[in-house]
Amino acid sequence: MAQPKATVKPSVNTPEELARLDAYEAQLEKYLVHYLSDEYDARAKKLWNRDYSSPAALERSVEPNRRAWEAVISPPQLTKTAPLQKRPHQIDEVKAEWIVQPLGIVTAEAVLAFPKGASAKRPVPLIVVQHGNGSSPETPFRDGGYHTYAKALLKAGYAVLCPLNLRSTERRNNIEHLCRLAGTSLPGIELVRLQHLLDNVLADPRIDAEKTGMWGVSLGGMATMFFMPLEPRIKAGIVSAWYNHRINKMAVKDERYSSFQKGNENYAFMKGWLSGYSDHDVVSLIAPRALMIQHGKKDGIAYWPQVEEEFKKGRLHYERLQMADRMELTLHEGGHEAIVEPGIRFFNKWLKEKK
Repeated sequence: MAQPKATVKPSVNTPEELARLDAYEAQLEKYLVHYLSDEYDARAKKLWNRDYSSPAALERSVEPNRRAWEAVISPPQLTKTAPLQKRPHQIDEVKAEWIVQPLGIVTAEAVLAFPKGASAKRPVPLIVVQHGNGSSPETPFRDGGYHTYAKALLKAGYAVLCPLNLRSTERRNNIEHLCRLAGTSLPGIELVRLQHLLDNVLADPRIDAEKTGMWGVSLGGMATMFFMPLEPRIKAGIVSAWYNHRINKMAVKDERYSSFQKGNENYAFMKGWLSGYSDHDVVSLIAPRALMIQHGKKDGIAYWPQVEEEFKKGRLHYERLQMADRMELTLHEGGHEAIVEPGIRFFNKWLKEKK
């Protein structure tokens, strides 16, 4: 006769056990936040040895940090496995192309559009227009938080390249978990995809390859900040709705802004990021190239006085080069959005007027 199976009682933590666990978690959090925040300045001071005697000297002096930053996002090696593919792509009244660069299993895809009059005899500057986490390559052509800034760039005489990056927190979390197991990162993959697209697009005779900019909104702003230190072909950048007091944003909970530490956006946590690469330090990997920061006072991603503080720290790199005009802050009364007119003016100044 079969014996009845023994019933396994579920494990129940006593109040004492839970209190002990809570105390241990609090210890770990206090230890790590102290390391990340309180000890950041002393740690970063040892990591950087900047030489501001000239722009070239600065670039040479931060080269070890550039390689360390590259290790943070760990771009993989992807190789072109077929020619670039193109097909017509209509976005409202804009006649564009959808381009695809095969890279083995992965593809790099984007919208590419040219302004009227672009030709080999009259090549135009190119702006990489990078969408955010809740949007697509078509979104910058439409109203809303993007205010049709891709259309505005076309009207102002710029070609636009709008890469497809992965969207949604769930999708990015899923892929980032796999990336970490593989020793890479999703931003690293997306950087390499963009670089392969640029190889093709900048070879187009209608493009002035020496006049390339990048303008990203939200997670597209992250891409702009992450990629410019490692992609010298991008000569000027605009970061909308991303630049932040990075230590606070990532590690310090505060009711005045949405901290990544309180949410479920696991994809945003890059190994070693805060070893010495807060936003104001990463700026020194972009200088002396021109950089505009856009932030809205009603944007909940940050407490705007902290953004202003971080901007001033970042601008010090340009001031020490006697090039303070190359970094600007557009601090506006709005929210999580791109501000079009100052952005167009900025690119006109640094990509059209400058020789």
